[in-house]
Amino acid sequence: MADLNNWQFEITETGKTDLERLDDVTRQRVLEKLEWFTENFQNITPLPLGGSWRGFFKLRVGDWRVVYKVDHDAHQVTVHVVDNRDGVYKRKRQ
Repeated sequence: MADLNNWQFEITETGKTDLERLDDVTRQRVLEKLEWFTENFQNITPLPLGGSWRGFFKLRVGDWRVVYKVDHDAHQVTVHVVDNRDGVYKRKRQ
């Protein structure tokens, strides 16, 4: 069984492409927030999304949104999309 305090994140190919499109400062902010997020996950209540994104959650990083799924058994957060606030909700679920 995984250590309750040892959460990790992985990024899908789409998420990686999204990150590559960001400027260096924003990309670094997103990655730092993900590190913080997984280090503190046991104390955080994930914010669920609805509609076509049901089953996914969001993490806010300024005007940017990180859309992710949680695998509680593996203690893994999988990042699917990184986009600005308006753009993320217009995108199709993948």
